[in-house]
Amino acid sequence: MFEILRNFFNFCDKENRNKFYASIALGVVNSFFMALRIAAIAVMIQGLIRRLTAGEPFTSRTIWLSFGIMLFSVTAAIITKKTVSMWQTEGGYRTCAKKRIEIAEHLRYIPMGYFNKNSLGQITSVTTNTMELVGDIATRAVMLVMQGLLDSALIIVMIFFFDVRIALVALAGFLLFQFVNVFMRLSVLGVSEEKNIADEKQVSKILEYIQGIAEVRSYNLTGSRSAELNAVINEAKKVCLKMELRCIPIAAIQSLVAKMTGVAIMLASIYFYLQGTMPLENCAVMLVCSFMLFTALEAGGNYSALLRTIDIGVKKAQAILDVPMMDIEGSERHAEQAKTVQRTVFSESPSSCAAKAEASKEQGHFDKVNDLSAQNISFSYDPDSSNPRKIIDGLSFTIPACTTTAIVGPSGGGKTTLCHLLARFWDVDSGSVTLGGKDVRDYDMDSLMANFSFVFQNVYLFHDTIANNIRFGQRDASMEKVIAAAKKACCHDFISSLPDGYETVIGEGGASLSGGEKQRISIARAIMKDAPVIILDEATANVDPENERDLMAAIKELTKEKTVVMIAHRLKTVRNADQIIVLDKGRIAEQGKHDELIKSGGIYARFIDSRKKAVSWKL
Repeated sequence: MFEILRNFFNFCDKENRNKFYASIALGVVNSFFMALRIAAIAVMIQGLIRRLTAGEPFTSRTIWLSFGIMLFSVTAAIITKKTVSMWQTEGGYRTCAKKRIEIAEHLRYIPMGYFNKNSLGQITSVTTNTMELVGDIATRAVMLVMQGLLDSALIIVMIFFFDVRIALVALAGFLLFQFVNVFMRLSVLGVSEEKNIADEKQVSKILEYIQGIAEVRSYNLTGSRSAELNAVINEAKKVCLKMELRCIPIAAIQSLVAKMTGVAIMLASIYFYLQGTMPLENCAVMLVCSFMLFTALEAGGNYSALLRTIDIGVKKAQAILDVPMMDIEGSERHAEQAKTVQRTVFSESPSSCAAKAEASKEQGHFDKVNDLSAQNISFSYDPDSSNPRKIIDGLSFTIPACTTTAIVGPSGGGKTTLCHLLARFWDVDSGSVTLGGKDVRDYDMDSLMANFSFVFQNVYLFHDTIANNIRFGQRDASMEKVIAAAKKACCHDFISSLPDGYETVIGEGGASLSGGEKQRISIARAIMKDAPVIILDEATANVDPENERDLMAAIKELTKEKTVVMIAHRLKTVRNADQIIVLDKGRIAEQGKHDELIKSGGIYARFIDSRKKAVSWKL
């Protein structure tokens, strides 16, 4: 148990851990005040017995002394108990809140492969169910278990002052209670792990069902999918029942031990009194103590079975935090250089991209400001497997600043993966990717990300106002800037036509908007960020003809005077690129301008020919 508590306290941040430590120290004081009730009862009982046996007067002094001790005990116990409860509650809930934020921050900097190996349900379960467990049940369990232990210990200490023999009986009962308690925690060890797994499966299946509800309904799979979901929920129910049924018999034994400890104290006290080795007043006090000890033991034991579940939950959350992050700090010098370049490129004084680059060169920041290069890079998604499949295999190329590079090739050739490597969503297995002549791994991660804007094929918008989705990268941006970015992205008109305009709250993922509208809002978000390097991943692939004109105008505005890397299949999108890189099976099959590649008659020429034929088809 103490190992579990130690793990829990180590899981808490320093501030809240200190709250728990302080609450435990104050809990000792609280237990002392609670134990003072024994002294108050003893004073009253001794006065009554002396009145009955020796005929001594029962004075008001005895009454007031007993009342004073009891009043002090109860008042001080209430005050300290309130403080202890507040400290432990604050410590638990604030730990939960901080760990959720810490996990979210940590997930930003871990390799993307983590999300391939771990389901969304598992991650969601940890950040919701597990952290709720830590913030709610863990706080209550730790508070009650610790207080039960302290109260029991202090009562036994007080009994030592009256009769050592009874104190030894109480101590034996306390140790037997703890033995049963340990057995209970061990008995639920396997079930606790099953419960956590069942919770993860349940969350994962619910998310899958909700996210795929359109496909489920369109293929008329509602019944079968509902059956799968119900099966997972029923399995979670069975595990919870199994855990309860596993605990109930042992909890009954534990409760019996607590009761029998009280009975043993009572019988021993009466026996010693009848033998003449214990005064009557001490016997009466021990009878009262037997009930107090029983109550304290049960208070600590009722929640102790949850400690194992809490321990597993804490370990699951810690497992995410222990996933090695990508090197996000880099060298201090390179990080500062990255920030300097980002600030320089954002400068409004030079009027053209080339002028900005030249201005940065003159200041001596980098030799090739914002040139993006790959030197013999290789990458596979599972490099530790026995037979890893290389997605990128020995690529080398340079994307000069303020130019447009189109990446084309067959499906599965590594186009999207390459873009992710350029922006360091992944780290390469070998070789290096450089920005401005410096390895991207030497940059501060946040400063590196400030140099990139992304427009993906599948746009994600947050459940928030349209204005806040546009200013996502600049939370303090004024509404004037938001509107200016929206106008450049050709989405101001349709936003203005909405009932609440820019304050319209859109559904999670942008469910209430069309594909073209979502895409233009994402472009407005990228325009607002104003990063010097733009990566477009099939940004126009799924756009209907009605939206295409506005979308192309928005992309033109976004990419003006920028370094652009685009994945595209449309001829008119790629033909004017400064260079075209043709990927096939992770390697560069061809590289050059449109006219050069057409003349060579290779993969690109065949690709363009097939596109022309597709466009010419008529119904």
